[in-house]
Amino acid sequence: MYEPIRAKSVHSTMAGSPDDFPRRSREEELDIQLAGHLGALLAATDELRVAAPSADLDTAAERLAEEITRLRGGRTPARASATTKGRAPNAAALHRRAHALAGRALVVAASRADTAAAILSAERMDAHTAALKPRPLTSH
Repeated sequence: MYEPIRAKSVHSTMAGSPDDFPRRSREEELDIQLAGHLGALLAATDELRVAAPSADLDTAAERLAEEITRLRGGRTPARASATTKGRAPNAAALHRRAHALAGRALVVAASRADTAAAILSAERMDAHTAALKPRPLTSH
């Protein structure tokens, strides 16, 4: 009923032997993915540092850079510049984006069982949640 395949697979002949493909372990793949999420969170944090400077954001940026460096085997992450051009960034939108990025990092850190990255991600989620809460009006 079915006709047998007469020619070799294009995929196997183009690559040569199966050993020609670089292979990474699950842990290596998760390290790469986690470093990417933390790198995106660092970029959002650097943008927030311009929009709403604070010591908390400075500390968070340094801790994120340290984690990324650890995950990348000593390679330091690229950092956003300290100046903005054009329109001023929307701090609330940046906090929402940073919260989402920290959540993604937390999921990967948990699946990788990386306690340090998971704690840092959860702390950043909490900080961005707090920054988004409306502040009560104070009366004088």
